[in-house]
Amino acid sequence: MMFEEHYTELATAVDEIAERIRTLDVPAPGTFRAFYELSSIQEVEGVPSANEMVCILTKSHEQVVKTARAAMKLALQAEDESSIALISDRMRIHEKTAWMLRSLQK
Repeated sequence: MMFEEHYTELATAVDEIAERIRTLDVPAPGTFRAFYELSSIQEVEGVPSANEMVCILTKSHEQVVKTARAAMKLALQAEDESSIALISDRMRIHEKTAWMLRSLQK
């Protein structure tokens, strides 16, 4: 159930981010290859155990927070209030999710 909620939240986030990118009049990435090339999170081979998935997700959320912090600096320099708000909201969600996932690890 947790993984399904996680998936749904991230799918919604992708749409929100793509809409913001399009609002800035830039083409949003739309293929797996494009996302993969832009990602700082590496693909996982095989099917990890549930505990490994939690660890991988934790590290991935922590990486997204780092990336968001870098994006926030650019948005602040550009005085782009809407992007600042979106990035801030995403950071808060990823920080909270990483914290919750860390609490599940043994």
